[in-house]
Amino acid sequence: MYKLIVRPIFFLFDPEKIHYFTFSLIKTLCKIPFLPSIFKKLYVLEDKKLERKLFGLTFKNPVGLAAGFDKNAVLFNELTNFGFGFIEIGTVTPKGQIGNPKKRLFRLKDDQGIINRMGFNNDGVEAVIQNLKKNKTQLIIGGNIGKNTTTNPDNYTEDYCKVFKELHPYVDYFVLNVSCPNVGSHAKLNDKDYLVELINACKSLNLKEAIQKPILLKIAPDLNTIQLDEIIELVNETKIDGVIASNTSTNRDNLVASKQQLSAIGNGGVSGQPVKEKSTAVIKYLADASHKSFPIIGVGGIHSKEDALEKLNAGADLVQIYTGFIYEGPGLVKKINKAILEEL
Repeated sequence: MYKLIVRPIFFLFDPEKIHYFTFSLIKTLCKIPFLPSIFKKLYVLEDKKLERKLFGLTFKNPVGLAAGFDKNAVLFNELTNFGFGFIEIGTVTPKGQIGNPKKRLFRLKDDQGIINRMGFNNDGVEAVIQNLKKNKTQLIIGGNIGKNTTTNPDNYTEDYCKVFKELHPYVDYFVLNVSCPNVGSHAKLNDKDYLVELINACKSLNLKEAIQKPILLKIAPDLNTIQLDEIIELVNETKIDGVIASNTSTNRDNLVASKQQLSAIGNGGVSGQPVKEKSTAVIKYLADASHKSFPIIGVGGIHSKEDALEKLNAGADLVQIYTGFIYEGPGLVKKINKAILEEL
């Protein structure tokens, strides 16, 4: 029904506008007493065999929602009705910011992808905390954090640390987003020495808390093997808890979309099917070259159960979806979990 009726209607409208319309629709539907139970019956698969224990946390199942969908933690309670094992909110910055000028979100229908240059639009850490205080779920919530676009490079660490400290009581794990191509200058965030400084600063704050939260690093799919070797060295040196592979790609090779269409869209990160092979290759390289010495969350181009299994078999411990959720609908989560059980 979703792909035959709902998606064709949604795809008639501007992607960002329909995104927020969908939020309002889901919130409204979940207020109707019997509907959440129906959604759970349709989309939730409960089985102890799906549980995954990773960096001290127990995930109900290995399929999560990637950051960028519920940036401000306004829908995570309702999204639990769709079968996710965990939800990552954000990217959250210290101060609220409107992001890049619109139009900034584009569908690549023929490629089953999306290009975005949102620019970390979010309401800021204080507003997100107020939303997280309304948490009614037992679901694991991750906090994806970043810097404000206008922040001077000398103060990047201060931005990350501010969000880390304030968000700490309200999320189960953290993701340092250092690989988004849509937030102005981020060259410093790709420097290994700086990343050591940033990770150690967050770890130092973590140690001051009664309960330490896992810290992960989100990396780009466009890194070469030398850069991936540096990531492995970085994980070993800092003892960070894991890696998320991967973010959106700036590479537009082999797209079905015409050069004219891409030129009209302009800059932005590509997600969905066009990054599937790249992200899987990154996962496999990290897993093999490190002898699977740290956890990996695989994300990028998961539009089917086969795509998810491919990432898990490549070395991912968990997977996340976003663009696939938009193209394939909420039934995708259950399909993946069923396939995982069948493999077991």
